[in-house]
Amino acid sequence: MMDTTKIFLADTEIPRQWYNIQADMPVPLQPPLHPATGKPIGPEDLSRVFPMNLIEQEVSTERWIDIPEEVLEKLLTWRPTPLQRAYALEKYLGTPARIYFKNEALSPAGSHKPNTAVAQAYYNKAFGIKKLCTETGAGQWGSALSLGCSMFGLECKVFMVRVSYDQKPYRRLMMKTWGANCVPSPSQETTFGRKVLAEDPECPGSLGIAISEAIEEAVSSDNARYSLGSVLNHVLLHQTIIGLEAEKQLKMLGEYPDVVIGCVGGGSNFAGISFPYIRDKIHGKEVQVVAVEPTACPTITRGPFAYDFGDTAATTPLLPMFTLGHDFLPRPIHAGGLRYHGVAPLVSQLVVSKLIEPRAYNQLQTYEAGIIFARTEGIISAPETNHAIAAVIEEARKAKEDGEPRTILFNLSGHGLLDLTGYESYLEGQLIDYALPEEDIKKAVKILEDYPKPVTT
Repeated sequence: MMDTTKIFLADTEIPRQWYNIQADMPVPLQPPLHPATGKPIGPEDLSRVFPMNLIEQEVSTERWIDIPEEVLEKLLTWRPTPLQRAYALEKYLGTPARIYFKNEALSPAGSHKPNTAVAQAYYNKAFGIKKLCTETGAGQWGSALSLGCSMFGLECKVFMVRVSYDQKPYRRLMMKTWGANCVPSPSQETTFGRKVLAEDPECPGSLGIAISEAIEEAVSSDNARYSLGSVLNHVLLHQTIIGLEAEKQLKMLGEYPDVVIGCVGGGSNFAGISFPYIRDKIHGKEVQVVAVEPTACPTITRGPFAYDFGDTAATTPLLPMFTLGHDFLPRPIHAGGLRYHGVAPLVSQLVVSKLIEPRAYNQLQTYEAGIIFARTEGIISAPETNHAIAAVIEEARKAKEDGEPRTILFNLSGHGLLDLTGYESYLEGQLIDYALPEEDIKKAVKILEDYPKPVTT
């Protein structure tokens, strides 16, 4: 008998509800604050940026939220995704660990991002919105929202971080193929973009800058709204379909993970795979949950837990999160989706509650892990995903050293077929490791000194 390599669910077994971890958190999420008053914001404060049906999800503490049939119909284009056993990687490492991954690279956009893009496009369309504006780093989110808008007949405008716009031309061509208008950020199309370029014409851009431009564009029209691919509660909610499917698939094998691993930029794919298991951990289950980020942008491993803006222009509410300061400009490492100054408030609070273990890996170690994975499992993963794979390899080697079998689950959040310039740089020896200097962190977070402080106990 051949060992089972891929575990599938039938279309009828797709989860029909999203899981909202706010219902189970031991310490409730602290509220976003209005920057002018320092008071908690209300739904009406967000109504110019988001449709009310998504704002309701943002503030909800209901444990389960139904997935609309119209959204399920679109998700079934590629979902449920398979759970795969990494036998070749296990053999290469000589580990007693059993390694499983959820293959989110199989969506039309090549990543987990359409799980929320399709949902957000639907809710905006249902609310009467005609146009969505957003930002993108590596291009995965911009591609996903372009797809979602195409599915529901919405106009889409994407501000893509300039360094990624230049590094990843095929990502922006994907967006254009699905009908979106993609421009490099900072751009000449917004007041804030022109301000940034006036100060630094060669600015490589950042997610914070691109968010500012997208929000400015969105609020300029009554028929437009802003859409975010990570960080916010409703975005992480939509991604829990990943972990809920994985639960069903592992149960079919009689398995439960000892370790759950995901990479973290804003927090969406990590939340998607981990939140159902963090729920179990809250209720007494033994499971280690690892969040991995780059040493070049070490938000949760070295940044403070503070109130900060989600964008560089300081137009969002103040959010309680681990942050490097909203005007922090990350180095242009090749994992563009992880170059964000902050981390989702939900993920941040769970780190404070010691339910998540944060780690940081350097660039060369993550590409080494990606090469090992490609040469064993055959899949070229996204540079972001390589961070998770580096942690998987570390845990598998630890299991070998300890002589104990362990079950490891990680989220393969996207493929790297449009990120091959990064692989080329690594293979030609052009990449270097970079750990953000402590003096740079102290300088970046100085801007937080006068802001309100969240509770840390």
